[in-house]
Amino acid sequence: MRIGFGYDVHRLVEGHSLILGGKKIPYEQGLAGHSDADVLLHAVADALLGAAALGDLGAHFPDTDAEWEGADSQVLLRQVTQKIHDAGYIPHNVDGTVLLERPKLRPHVDEMRANIATALSCSRDQVSVKATTTEGVGFVGREEGVAVQAVCTIQPAQRERS
Repeated sequence: MRIGFGYDVHRLVEGHSLILGGKKIPYEQGLAGHSDADVLLHAVADALLGAAALGDLGAHFPDTDAEWEGADSQVLLRQVTQKIHDAGYIPHNVDGTVLLERPKLRPHVDEMRANIATALSCSRDQVSVKATTTEGVGFVGREEGVAVQAVCTIQPAQRERS
């Protein structure tokens, strides 16, 4: 079993969509970034890459590459999952915590978990998504951005025996 940790943050801005866990969430602001800025999927991807010692998301999908401009982060997470598989591992468990003041994410958590599970080719009960505020403290508390912390475990893939 291997453990990985991921962290990401994006600024909240006008004129962008708020996409978290592959779910577009109605809100007056969205996240700025080179891709769709899905901070939750980015943190999960970084946790997986870290667990497999494969670097970070920026090494695989640099923000200087026009190919990834506006990219759907679910596509990126599926590609990361393939890299994990190619390295001989499968995702075992993912736990993400979204830090934001508004909007409330409770109504969207089940869909976010399902989207992540689909991208990871695992069951929804292997994926946890939680949300919390920072009680008005820091850039999250001032509603300037959203941060996510994610941890995951991966395990060696079962090899078929001949």
